[in-house]
Amino acid sequence: MFSRLVRFRRGDSYEDLHGDDNADKVEMDITDMYREMNKDVPPDESSRPDLPVETVATKTFTIQEAIDTIGFGKFQVKLSVLTGFAWMADAMEMMILSILSPALHCEWQLKGIQEASITTVVFCGMMLSSSLWGSICDKYGRKKELILCSVFTCYFGILSAFSPNFYWMLILRGLVGFGIGGAPQSVTLYSEFLPSKSRARCVVLVEIFWALGACFEVLLALVVMPRYGWSTLLGLSALPLLFFSMSCAWLPESARYDVTRGDYDKAVATLERVARENGKPMPAGKLVEPVTENIKRGQYKDLFIPEIRVTTVLLWIIWLVCAFSYYGIVLLTTALFENPDGCHGTDVKRNPEPKCFLECKTLTTDDYRDLTWTTFAEFPGLFVTVFIIDILGRKKTMAFQFFVFTVFVLLVNICTKRVWLTLFLFVARAFISGAFQAAYVYTPEIYPTSMRALGLGACSGMARIGAIATPFVAQVLLKTSPYLSISIYGTMCLIATVASLLLPIETKGREMEDTSQQAVKKESKDKS
Repeated sequence: MFSRLVRFRRGDSYEDLHGDDNADKVEMDITDMYREMNKDVPPDESSRPDLPVETVATKTFTIQEAIDTIGFGKFQVKLSVLTGFAWMADAMEMMILSILSPALHCEWQLKGIQEASITTVVFCGMMLSSSLWGSICDKYGRKKELILCSVFTCYFGILSAFSPNFYWMLILRGLVGFGIGGAPQSVTLYSEFLPSKSRARCVVLVEIFWALGACFEVLLALVVMPRYGWSTLLGLSALPLLFFSMSCAWLPESARYDVTRGDYDKAVATLERVARENGKPMPAGKLVEPVTENIKRGQYKDLFIPEIRVTTVLLWIIWLVCAFSYYGIVLLTTALFENPDGCHGTDVKRNPEPKCFLECKTLTTDDYRDLTWTTFAEFPGLFVTVFIIDILGRKKTMAFQFFVFTVFVLLVNICTKRVWLTLFLFVARAFISGAFQAAYVYTPEIYPTSMRALGLGACSGMARIGAIATPFVAQVLLKTSPYLSISIYGTMCLIATVASLLLPIETKGREMEDTSQQAVKKESKDKS
């Protein structure tokens, strides 16, 4: 067992027992060696002779303690880029909705309800699949789920480029939405490898890739649409997801997920890989986590256990309002500019619904440029979130950003010049984007590993309900009453402000738990 044996004496000197003369005489019992080394240590519980040597000599650590000890390094940088690439790809699939509908409106002579359906069906697919992907993630692993949903989305995204008519487009884009519903689980995997101190900022900063993907899609459309049309744009927009799925060969499975399955050896191997890539040592001792033999993963009823029931309901409200307001402000931007009341950004009253398709207009170069500038509004919102989320905490950050959005979206009701209207919309989009990212930080932190992906998936599903409803307010109701339409967004975000403040638990500086039993004990300790 030992290649070299020594007998310790007082001080730093030792006697070599590995020499050839002593090779046949050495018979050392490791227990006697341990007791000889500790004979001068005052007797206490750590040196009781009735305890086995393994219990005395072995230190223990949890996964979060290991990750905090190893710290942020090259491994997390690579994971940030890979997770960010997934967000870029999904943002491109979402941003294309604002480009595809106007193009098909003219080419296929679609009615308003048909044009809106192309966007709505994507959100319906996302809503139906969000919890399903979360359940798959908790049962079969984060890595497998991400690869499966990426390949699924890419496949049907490419197929939709060959849609021969409106109905095939609805079916295929709905299936694309079904695949995109699994995208938020990349945040689950990403957050489980982050040190506690840097988790919030990293999760928010990686969302910058979403804004980059949206901007890239607009620039791609600027180049592709005039020459090759929407079909080529759809095909090219799906390719990044294929590249991401191939890059997942490097992606490790979550160590937390392996522990909840009882596979401690695989979890330790993953942590050793993180330490090796970061150039840091592993903490000494043995990995220990709560007993997980009876844990059931992916159970919907677990989201409503008494300890987190209120949190789940409040988070569903927050996520619904986030999506309702975020996608609503995107739609409001162009809808208000086209509003024929001669007040909200327009100087001349006109008919917003011409009956003849001869004057049907597609997006121009100036339109694409305006879309790009509008998308840039998300960057300041993200940076504000990064700055305040560890100062105010998660709850107050969301409440503050919802409230600022409420103020500026209600200012849109003022009859003013277009430059002021653009400023109000710009600030409103920046802060609702920041609130959305803060929700992405809080949600994975509040749920234990055994139900984290399911909790995030259920919240994402509620967000899709808000996204499905918002076109009827931002586009349909706006034509009847702009003031009522705008006021609905302000009221909804005011409700979300209150819901954020009512959340029972603040997760700032809080370790991520692995089981619901841990979460219950942690909550009881925090209350006491």
